[in-house]
This record gives sequence, C-alpha cells and structure tokens, in this order.
Amino acid sequence: MAKQLTAGDLCKRKVTVAYGHTSVVAAAQLMREDHVGAMVVVDEQNGTRHVRGILTDRDIVMAVVATGLDPEPLRVEDIMSEHLVTANESDSLLDVTQAMREHGVRRMPVVGQHEELMGIVTLDDVLKILAQEMGWLVAAMAASVQYEKARRP
Repeated sequence: MAKQLTAGDLCKRKVTVAYGHTSVVAAAQLMREDHVGAMVVVDEQNGTRHVRGILTDRDIVMAVVATGLDPEPLRVEDIMSEHLVTANESDSLLDVTQAMREHGVRRMPVVGQHEELMGIVTLDDVLKILAQEMGWLVAAMAASVQYEKARRP
C-alpha cells in the first residue's frame, strides 16, 4: 500500500514571498516575474520565515485597481489577507482539500512544526494529483476488463 500524500509532499518549496513593508507595485512586479498569482507575506525572525498573510493578484485588482487607488504609496500590509488558512506539512491530501473547500481558498501556505514557512500548495497542485489518480483508476478498469477477457474468452 502506498503512503498517504501530505501537504509537505504536494507543496511547492520555492515560494514567492514579500514583507509587509514591500510596495504593492514591487510585489506585483515580482508576481509577474515569477509567473505566480499569489505571494506569501512573511516576517523573518532569526533567519526563519513565519507566515503573516497572503497577497493575491485578485487582492491587487479588487483593493487597488477597481477602486481607483494610486498603488505607489501602498504597501503589501495595506491590502494583504491576514486571516489565512495554512496547512501543516503532515496534513493529508484530504485535509488540504477539505480546508480549501471549507474556507473557499485556492492557495494555502504550508508550515512546519514551529509555524515556519515550508511551501505553498495550490488548487492546481491538488487537481494535478487527483487527475493522475483518476487516470490510474481508469487504467485499472481497462486492465480488469482485459484480465477478464483473457481468463474467460
């Protein structure tokens, strides 16, 4: 039997991060450079990054662009989501999908035992894994039909 997939297994370890004092314009530029739709906002203590919030491209659009605000003076901490949902590295795939559904989020920072940032898991990551699993189930169905035909011609 295969081991259960965890958030630590699923997450991307290379995370685009910003600090609360980072300008919104710089954050948007970094998101564009890294081709990501979200960045984790962190505080750094003794060389360890702790999750403080998350900033998405949607946050920038809804809080700045759509309201006509000048982005220049704004900082990430002005518009980031502070009430975010995180996953522990040991949380199962089922735990992650349940939390995403319950809280209506598509991205979850993954934290370690001391609440330090370890990675980020996205709905896209989860869907890729589930699609792969579904493909394997379809292959199992096809194999069972072939096996049956070989046993009972």
